[in-house]
Amino acid sequence: MTATLGLSAQKTMSPPAGGKAISDELIGIFFEDISSSADGGLYAELLQNGSFEFSPVERDGWGPGTAWRVVRPGHSLGYVQPISTPVVDPGFTSPFKSTTQMRLHVERVKEFYDYTGWKGFGLQNDGFDGISLKGGAQYDFSMRLSNVGKGKQVRVALVEPQGWGKDPKLLCDALLDIPAATGQGEWREYKATLVPESDCKKAALQVLVLDEGDVCIDDVSLMPQDTYKGHGLRKDLAQALADLHPKFMRFPGGCVVHGGGDGFWNTYRWKNTIGPRHLRQQMKNTWGYHQSMGLGYYEYFQFCEDLGMQPLPILPCGVSCQGTNGGWGMRDQAQEVAPMDQMDEWVQDALDLIEWANGDPATSKWARMRADAGHPKPFGLKYLGLGNEERISPEFIERFKYIYKRVTEAHPEIVIVGTAGPGSHPGNRDFETGWKLADELGLPILDEHYYEPRDYFLSSRQYDNYPRDRKTKVYLGEYAAKDKKLIDALAEGLYLLHVERNGDVVAMTSYAPLFARRNATNWNPDLIYFDNERPYLTCSYYVQQMFGQSSGNYYYGDCVTIDDATNLQGQSVVLNTKTRQLFVKLCNASADGKKARIDLSRFKGMKKVAVKTVISGQPDDENNYESQPVTPRKETVKAQKKFTLDLAPYSMVMIELSL
Repeated sequence: MTATLGLSAQKTMSPPAGGKAISDELIGIFFEDISSSADGGLYAELLQNGSFEFSPVERDGWGPGTAWRVVRPGHSLGYVQPISTPVVDPGFTSPFKSTTQMRLHVERVKEFYDYTGWKGFGLQNDGFDGISLKGGAQYDFSMRLSNVGKGKQVRVALVEPQGWGKDPKLLCDALLDIPAATGQGEWREYKATLVPESDCKKAALQVLVLDEGDVCIDDVSLMPQDTYKGHGLRKDLAQALADLHPKFMRFPGGCVVHGGGDGFWNTYRWKNTIGPRHLRQQMKNTWGYHQSMGLGYYEYFQFCEDLGMQPLPILPCGVSCQGTNGGWGMRDQAQEVAPMDQMDEWVQDALDLIEWANGDPATSKWARMRADAGHPKPFGLKYLGLGNEERISPEFIERFKYIYKRVTEAHPEIVIVGTAGPGSHPGNRDFETGWKLADELGLPILDEHYYEPRDYFLSSRQYDNYPRDRKTKVYLGEYAAKDKKLIDALAEGLYLLHVERNGDVVAMTSYAPLFARRNATNWNPDLIYFDNERPYLTCSYYVQQMFGQSSGNYYYGDCVTIDDATNLQGQSVVLNTKTRQLFVKLCNASADGKKARIDLSRFKGMKKVAVKTVISGQPDDENNYESQPVTPRKETVKAQKKFTLDLAPYSMVMIELSL
C-alpha cells in the first residue's frame, strides 16, 4: 500500500526547477486530555462532576459529592458546606451509564429561607475554579431527575457568592415544575435557559428543591449556547487551535490511549465516548483526574471537520503502556498484553471505527449511529494510528502484526500509523526495533516521540541521515524543547526548518502537549496555557503558527544564503502550488545579527506586495499569565526577487509572497 502523505496531486501551477516535493501536511496538532485539557478546558461544559461520578480511585478524598456543596436547612443559601459522604440510594437506579445519583431529602422547608425569600434546600456547584459568565449571554441548563411522591418545584439559580455568611447576589434563575411520580425510578430530563444580568468571573450554580420530600438528581449540565461553530467547544480555545492552521489532529493520546500507568482496565475505548452524553462511559484519567467523555470521538471528528483537519485517531492494539505497575521509566516495566485468542476484540474495535467514520448508514449499524448523532455524511477518515509509544517487545510485535494485517486487508485505503516506541532516536532499542518492524511490514508512517533540552534542537539534524528510498515516512508525533522561553521556541523553529528540508521523509509533526489549565498542570512546557477567561499563547505557539501558515508542497534549499552562518541560523523556501503562495522563513537563534541574501528570480508572476512577520525578543523572554512580551509583528513590504535581509539576534522572520 502506498500513502500519498498529502503530496499535491492536482497543481494549479508548475513548480520551477530546483525544488523537491514535500508533504503539505507537516504541521498538525496533538490533543491529549492532560492538564485538564478537556473537562474544564476545550469542552465547554461549565460544571464539574455533573454526574456525581468522581471516585477515590481517581484521587484521594474524591467521591460523588466532589465539586458540590449542599445547602442545609436552617441556613440561608449563602451558607453552604461540602458534602462529606456520598448521598446515594440503591433504590434510585437509572438507565444511564452513570452509576451514582445524588439524592436530596428535604424537610422542615418552612423553617428557613434564601436570599430572595424563596424557601428551599439544594446543591451548589462552583464549576472549575468558579464559573465565568457573560452578562446577557444565554446558558443552557439541563438535568435528569427522578421524583418521589407528590409534585415539586425546583429552582435553578446562577449566583455570585459574596463570602462567608453572606447571601449571594442573584444573577438569574428559572423555576421548574416537577410532576408527581408515576412509578419507581422514573427519570425525566428538565431544561432551562439562564441569562445572567451581568458579567461574573466566579459564579456558582444552585439547584434548589422548594418542597418537602425526596428527589434524585443526575446528569446536571450548564453549557454556554455560544460555542465554537455551535458544537460544544469553548470558542477562544478552539479559535487558538484554528489560528495554527493545522492539517490534522491526533487524538485522544498519548498515554490516555492504552491505560497509562493503570493497565487495561483504564484503556480508552472509543465506543464508550459516542452517543448521548448520559450514555457515555466515564472513566479515570491517566493523569489523575476524571474524564466525563463529553468530549468524545464524535466531537473530535466534528472538530476536525470544522477546522478542515484530517482526523488521526489512535487505538490501542492489545498492549498496555509499559508504565503499568512499574512507574514511568518507559523501558523495562511490565506490559499487560491481551491473550492472542482475545485479539479479535481489538481488531473489531478498529474495523468498527472505520465503519463509524466512513460507512453508509443504510448498510452499517455503526455508520447509522453516526447519522443518528447528526452527521449522516461520512467523516472521510484517512489515517488510523495503532499503538502509542509502547515498548517494542516481542509481545507487542506479535499483536501489532495481527491487527495491522486484518485492518489493512479489510481497508487498504486507510493509512496506518505505527509507533517507534518512547525516545525515538537512533541507537535506542525500541526505536531500532520499531523501524525494523516498519520496514518488514512496509508500514506507511511511523510515529516518533522525543522531548529534549533546547541544545538538541539547536544542533541535531536527525532526518538528514534517514534513507531517502525507505517506504515508511516519519510522523514526529510528540516533541518539544524542555522549557518555554523564546530561545526554546527558536530552537524548535530551527528544527522545523530542518524538517521542512526533509519533508520528503517527514510527513507530519505535532508539538506536545497542546493545552494546560492554570493550577491543574501535569506537564511543562505546553503550547497553550489557559484559565477561565482566556488562553495564554507561548513563544512556541507563535513559531508553530508561522509554520502552519506557510504550508506548501515544494521545498527550495538554494534560494537563501546567510553570511557567516552557523548551526544557530537556518532558512527554507516553500512553495504552495495550489494557492500560488511562496514562503521564505529564516531563523537566527544567536546573539549576533546576520545578513541574508535572497534570490527568488526563478519564481515568475510575483505580485508587488508581500507580508513580513517577525518574532523576536530576548532569549529568556517568556509568555505567561502575567505578561506576553513575545508576539508576532506583521507589516506590508515591497515584494522583490533579489534582496538582502538583516536578521536581528534571537529572531524568526517569514516573508509571504503571492505568485
